[in-house]
Amino acid sequence: MVTTDERFWSKVNKTAECWLWLGAKDAEGYGAFRGRKDGSRGNVRAHRYAYEAVVGPVPVGLVIDHLCRNTSCVQPTHLEPVTPQVNTLRGDGLASRNAQATACPEGHPYNEANTYRHGGKRYCRQCHRNKVRQTYAMKQEAQDGTDRT
Repeated sequence: MVTTDERFWSKVNKTAECWLWLGAKDAEGYGAFRGRKDGSRGNVRAHRYAYEAVVGPVPVGLVIDHLCRNTSCVQPTHLEPVTPQVNTLRGDGLASRNAQATACPEGHPYNEANTYRHGGKRYCRQCHRNKVRQTYAMKQEAQDGTDRT
């Protein structure tokens, strides 16, 4: 009978650079594997399985970051447990660019005095004030027919 580890490693192509996952991939391009190191049933991302198989458990609260930026790679030396925030900041996608932005799209600074957070996102206080003023002026104009902008 084939073990879970044997089944996993049969789907890996070890190149000189990265160890490429040849099995199924999810919508984001990460390898998907049915089987877990703890023996429970279910799916796990292939890079996480490889890290746990070679290095050990991923510390609670951390995620695995691909240092090589190749989401198909399962080479344990290319994988590092980091906080979700560090993982986002290291990325090259929209979330990373947004997290690294020092000003809102209108150019107001993202600083302690001008920034508030809600639902895990940050918002510009000045833009919010401007929008509230504009909405108020439009409502007043609609009520009495005068332009207050």
